[in-house]
Amino acid sequence: MVGDFNITKIGQLGRREKIKAEIAKFMAVFPCKYSKNIHFRAKFNKMKKTTPLFLSVFFTLFVLKSFAQNANRDFQTPFERDSTHTATHTEGVAFYQKLAQRFPQKMTLSTFGVSDCGEPLHVAVISSDKTFTIETARKAEKLVLFINNAIHPGEPEGVDASMLFVRDLVLNPKNDAFLKQIVVVVVPFYNIDGVLNRNSTTRANQNGPAEYGFRGNAQNLDLNRDFIKCDTRNAASFNQLFTKWQPDIFVDNHTSNGSDYQYTMTCIATQQSKLAPQLADYQQNNLLPQLYAAMKTANFEMTPYVNFDEKPADGIIGFMDAPRYSTGYAAVHHVIGFMPETHMLKPFPSRVRGTLAFEKAILQICFDDKDKILAAKRTAIDFYKKEKTTFELQWKLDTTRRKSLIFKGYEAKMKPSEVSGLPRLWYDRNAPYEKTIPYFDSFTPSVSVEKPTAYIVPQAYQRVIERLKWNGVEMIELQADTLIEVGLYRIKNFKSSANPYEGHHPNGGVELATETRKMRYKKGDFWINLNQNANRYIVETLEPQGMDSYFYWNFFDGILNQKEGYSDYVFEDVAAEILKSSPDLRKKLEEKRAADPKFAASAEAQLDFVYKNSVYYEPSHRVYPVGRVKK
Repeated sequence: MVGDFNITKIGQLGRREKIKAEIAKFMAVFPCKYSKNIHFRAKFNKMKKTTPLFLSVFFTLFVLKSFAQNANRDFQTPFERDSTHTATHTEGVAFYQKLAQRFPQKMTLSTFGVSDCGEPLHVAVISSDKTFTIETARKAEKLVLFINNAIHPGEPEGVDASMLFVRDLVLNPKNDAFLKQIVVVVVPFYNIDGVLNRNSTTRANQNGPAEYGFRGNAQNLDLNRDFIKCDTRNAASFNQLFTKWQPDIFVDNHTSNGSDYQYTMTCIATQQSKLAPQLADYQQNNLLPQLYAAMKTANFEMTPYVNFDEKPADGIIGFMDAPRYSTGYAAVHHVIGFMPETHMLKPFPSRVRGTLAFEKAILQICFDDKDKILAAKRTAIDFYKKEKTTFELQWKLDTTRRKSLIFKGYEAKMKPSEVSGLPRLWYDRNAPYEKTIPYFDSFTPSVSVEKPTAYIVPQAYQRVIERLKWNGVEMIELQADTLIEVGLYRIKNFKSSANPYEGHHPNGGVELATETRKMRYKKGDFWINLNQNANRYIVETLEPQGMDSYFYWNFFDGILNQKEGYSDYVFEDVAAEILKSSPDLRKKLEEKRAADPKFAASAEAQLDFVYKNSVYYEPSHRVYPVGRVKK
């Protein structure tokens, strides 16, 4: 047996036509220099007519083995040449370019968008029958598996594992069956900025490789916090690429931090509580059991991600993946996502092989369960469009729903620090354990909202509008100024973070008051119906209480500051006249004074109270400008 080519079978059949067929098969897969050599072909054609069959078989064996070795040399990865080395951007792109040029019938490599450092993203598409677009993939009813690498370039296992994975898909004919059912889309390097910022020190706790990239991008932002706000050109490009391909399964390769344990591989799956019931049921009861079993069979037994727990023996808490994270972003598009997290302290070669095993396991499940996955996604989208009326915006851990998990760890102990002399944590690898621990992986909604019929977004908010468009949101541009009755939010309270977080001071703790009024919207403003596939993305970004809403990320901060005011000594007389002509307002002022001693002791606060309840108070202050159209 040479690769997928059976020499023994040729000899048993005893027919020269079979030899010719096997060589033709090999040459189609490995179109190396020999297969295009006219002189070689002429010699072989003459030999097959005059040479005894057994000599032809041995000659064939020799030639095929030579071809295979030549192909392996041609497509050897930097990691295979040196297991302490992860591919540079130049090496990785060159590798994919060479594969795509040699096998255009199975693979394309193109560029899409741009990163903050000015380099374009590369996108490899692997399929059969030249199914290289989402249109041809959907027409052929193929599943789309999307793999992303180097979002954190200091965690590079996915870069090298995906090179091995793609090479095997293209070179090994046994994978043709997969490619007839699945289109594989691979981003070799997402955070190109960080990949180019190569060093050997910033991952201080990590066991190899010798050099790697840096977590931050060219703006020093973490791309795995940027999927919604899109402060980077990287994320803007990725949003559009993800929308273009509408994947069915998404894998974003990472390396963990945190406690020590026996596993090389851990995994974050899209938080089940946030998926539509149909997708959650398939993920929890079909996909994950298969995935964990496959990884164990591949000698990379896996556990759920250990979420920075110092003592996992006390229990593990599931990861709440807000839409800023890759798997949370996938969820708002009804896509099951995974963040495989290799363990930072395990040797780099083991981490690469573990990631490769994960990608192979996912590919097999996509093949076996293709129809189930596609059906579950279609049902989830229809459920949100036609049946679901209440949309969840925030979640909290449900500690009453406890699972059990067999966990293999190391005893966490304390000993004196050689730095401070104070007690410090350490893990005793001479004291491994296997025990049943609690696992909390259920979250319940803490804030929900009733879905409106539509939203209206003023054209002034172009940053919001462009992000909606990047994510496939269908919008209707008003053709004339129009008076429309809408529900509006007034921001009663909020709390911006004191310290910057990823370039922002996010607005949390939002409290709202609601009102209904007729608003004049301008020609060019945008009407957004909720009866569309992207409705979940729309609601979770446009509702100000959403955990990653555009309001949370400061896109509407202009409404939070008054633009007009008053001079106290002048307005005192005006306020007195207002109270004389408005007994109801005077009564409210007196009731507030009686209920709030601090208010009663402040002349400034009382004057401001009258001002904000008068016609002089600007109507736009703290009024959220996105209108909600009711049925």
